[in-house]
Amino acid sequence: MRPLNKTTVQKPQYPTKVLQFGSGNFLRAFVDWMIDKANDEGLLNHGIAIVQATPGSVKSKEVFEKQDCLYHVYLEGIKDKQPIKEVSLIKSITDIVNPYTDYKKYEELFLRDELEIIVSNTTEAGIRYEEGDDLNAAPPKSFPAQITALLYKRYQKFNGARHKGLSILCCELIEDNGSTLREYVIRHAQDNNLGSDFIEWVANANYFYDTLVDRIVPGFPKANIEEIKAEIGFDDNLLVKGEYFHVWAIGGDSSIRQKLPLDQIGLNVLFMDDIRPFRSKKVRVLNGAHTAMVPVGLQMGVETVKEAFDNTLVEQFIKRMVEEEVLPAIGEDLEELRAFADKILERFYNPYLKHYLKDIALNSLSKWETRNWPTIVDNYTKRGKIASFTAFSFAALLVMYSGKSEIAFEPRDVQDAVSLIQSTFDCNNISGWVSKILQDASIWREKLNTIPGFEEEVTRGVEAILNNGMKQALSQWLQD
Repeated sequence: MRPLNKTTVQKPQYPTKVLQFGSGNFLRAFVDWMIDKANDEGLLNHGIAIVQATPGSVKSKEVFEKQDCLYHVYLEGIKDKQPIKEVSLIKSITDIVNPYTDYKKYEELFLRDELEIIVSNTTEAGIRYEEGDDLNAAPPKSFPAQITALLYKRYQKFNGARHKGLSILCCELIEDNGSTLREYVIRHAQDNNLGSDFIEWVANANYFYDTLVDRIVPGFPKANIEEIKAEIGFDDNLLVKGEYFHVWAIGGDSSIRQKLPLDQIGLNVLFMDDIRPFRSKKVRVLNGAHTAMVPVGLQMGVETVKEAFDNTLVEQFIKRMVEEEVLPAIGEDLEELRAFADKILERFYNPYLKHYLKDIALNSLSKWETRNWPTIVDNYTKRGKIASFTAFSFAALLVMYSGKSEIAFEPRDVQDAVSLIQSTFDCNNISGWVSKILQDASIWREKLNTIPGFEEEVTRGVEAILNNGMKQALSQWLQD
């Protein structure tokens, strides 16, 4: 089997226009894959230098260097209801540096004249404000402080030239990721007395984008890697496996459309002034469907999302919930929403990914309140109706957490909330039990007994599941 490096593959030379904080699977199978496609199409000419986010990444860096930063992205999924596979050799990574062991090289990279873009995925914990972080450290401790120091040195080198500011795209899975980073950078600048001129340059010559990213990336396929290596013909130890579906929503200044026109080659990259409405739509359809599916599917005896959608009752339940309750409550063009939802739900049939319901079940109480409760509220306030399928999903969740379900289930959630649900359970007074839970301020951000009729519908669902089992209860609910 051939090694994967510049002796076996012709690697193009690209100027380093992108500095990427994070060497993990997701960015390599998402952002780097997109930029590489655009380079191949002649749309871009962008090299990507990777900055490792942690000091203890020596072995990983050695693999990158051994392979000359070459690797494959192996995608499998469903498109237009048909299986699809795509294997791409990524050739656009120009370098990798660990700033903790080679700060000089790191500084040389971020001070390059041709640098235009920063991309980051430093995990949800990465964008945090570290009080007193030393901007003169090599490097500073926190990611926002690192970006502050980086920008200040660019500001000094280029004498505050406007065109040497950067476009910064955050892929961390938190709301307002770019806006939050911008806020922390300015705060670090103020706390370290870097001057009003620099702060003005940060605010007006640099663009911080809020983004929402979506692609399931399991990573290195250890279980069948030898089979895949034989298929691609290379000994690739950086290979990343992911699903075919992808979406990248980018909100903020419109100049990013010209710098990263990825939509022009058919990639699902969406540019918008404000991504919050799109995030809300995605959360309600995709994440809301997942959260509703978990307690129903697990109590039907299925383990994965694919198995759940292979079950006719669960599939029908989720599809009707989305079509009849979620989409009409969003308030956008219904046909466009249906097309959006169809692409989302098509992913649930993907036979190549084992997306376990027990994993999605983590912290289901807060997930349900964030993802599904708004559908209950909007159906009542906008349409004057109770979202019955969504209410049934909550009933299923309460039964699963109660310890009285027909399946053995150990909730991984806030222990006090789980204990309260279980300790107050009263088989002789289900309505009273449901009522106590809905109005308990220690569990919810807002009481869930404020929508008339919701409490009664949940009680009806709980009683049906406890008395008849999930299969019969769900079957009857779909007929009502």
